[in-house]
Amino acid sequence: MTQPVLLSSPLTWEQVAAIADGARLELAPMARERIIKGRVIVDALVMRGIKGYGINTGVGALCDVIIDRDQQQALSHNILMSHACGVGDPLGRIETRAIMTAQINNFALGASGVRIDVVDAMIALLNADCIPVVPSRGSVGYLTHAASIGLVLIGHGHAMHDGVRITGVEACKKVGIEPLRLEAKEGLSLVNGTPCATGLACVALTRMQVLSGWADTVAALSAENLGCQITAFSETALGLRKSDGLQRVGKSLRFYLSNSPMLAASFGKRTQDPLSIRAVPHVHGAVRDMFDNVVQTVDRELASVTDNPVVLGDADAPEVHSEAHAVGAALALALDGLAVAAAELAAISERRIDRLVNPMVSGLPAFLVRESGVCSGYMIAQYTAVALVAENRRLAAPASLDGGITSALQEDILTHATSSAWKFLAVLDNLELVLAIELLAATQAYDLRAEGLVSGFHTGKVYEAVRAVVPSYCDDRPMHEDFDAIRTFMKATPINQEID
Repeated sequence: MTQPVLLSSPLTWEQVAAIADGARLELAPMARERIIKGRVIVDALVMRGIKGYGINTGVGALCDVIIDRDQQQALSHNILMSHACGVGDPLGRIETRAIMTAQINNFALGASGVRIDVVDAMIALLNADCIPVVPSRGSVGYLTHAASIGLVLIGHGHAMHDGVRITGVEACKKVGIEPLRLEAKEGLSLVNGTPCATGLACVALTRMQVLSGWADTVAALSAENLGCQITAFSETALGLRKSDGLQRVGKSLRFYLSNSPMLAASFGKRTQDPLSIRAVPHVHGAVRDMFDNVVQTVDRELASVTDNPVVLGDADAPEVHSEAHAVGAALALALDGLAVAAAELAAISERRIDRLVNPMVSGLPAFLVRESGVCSGYMIAQYTAVALVAENRRLAAPASLDGGITSALQEDILTHATSSAWKFLAVLDNLELVLAIELLAATQAYDLRAEGLVSGFHTGKVYEAVRAVVPSYCDDRPMHEDFDAIRTFMKATPINQEID
């Protein structure tokens, strides 16, 4: 059983991803103390009547409307009700768990001022895998998604448990808690901040990491089948360009292609390879460098308070500060950039697929099938890859520039971090499919090689693993079934990021 993750200091993206995938979350005493202290400050603010946004004022454009103390519970309750207006299909289990984990992590920094009861209830739902139903669309930021999670805490909305949709009241009963009656500020804190985008980013980073490893592996198989000039990947030559990512990709290619009889046979037959082969370290490496930069951004976000307002000081000197920490500009820009990078991985993969199926450049039977004419082989699979790459090009348009004006001019700039994360996940779906097609095409190419040509040891191992899942293709079955099978295989067989 996976070890529980202890939340003491801020979680890392990998810890959030592990909890999203099913690991339990435990709150350390230090984090518990921070949350309790934050609540004491909110209570002191309420007692003293110190004006604080969303504590004793309305929200958005209603920020100057003062809310009497006897109405502050109603304000918190009503915020969840009015903000729960998401639409569309619900988020998946993993995505919702990631968002909840990022919310809990944010509260544990101690500046939001929610009661410990709220955090304990969220952890109870998470650890029981009783996951709120969260509509995926209809938010320019995070409000509608987070509100649907908060609804379950107060006995409204719905949750999924063991594959069954249940009411919020039933969900609370399942995990042994009473529906909460929210206090001052808690409604706003439950819908606030960047945990929605941050949680989705952690899920996306996990997928991107796996797919980056597969991209290098699949490129090596294609390069071997196309008779690449391996000298382009030499450690000495690549070392002249300063990029950690490039060096890692070069190392991976050398690992897979070392001592390849196929490449020995093609050595010196051309001066240089086309860029879709020769530039694999440069393109894949640039993607890895960008990945590393985005990891830093996401981990900074997890270490940051992203609530508005924040509470500081203590019971004797309570402070409340209205700021804009809930604006996820850094996340939006980073995720927009990484979505472009993922789209680039798919684009160069499709170019390699095209070379594999094109007899004018591959030296292989047309469209990777012996009975050419009677059989179309991988002809239309390449079309599919082209369509997915084109779709990625559209998805790669920056969400961070979408703009928009909401709340009667009070929120007159929007950065769309959650939308950036969501479309990045869509790009990754397409990247996975394109890489799956390339993997199948490259494996098929080995079946058609000239007699006596032998692959390298490590590429041969990949070939054998693929053939254990998907047999050679000759127009004898719908090809999409092979796509489904190989994607399942790729998910279950992550490629190591560092080659020993």
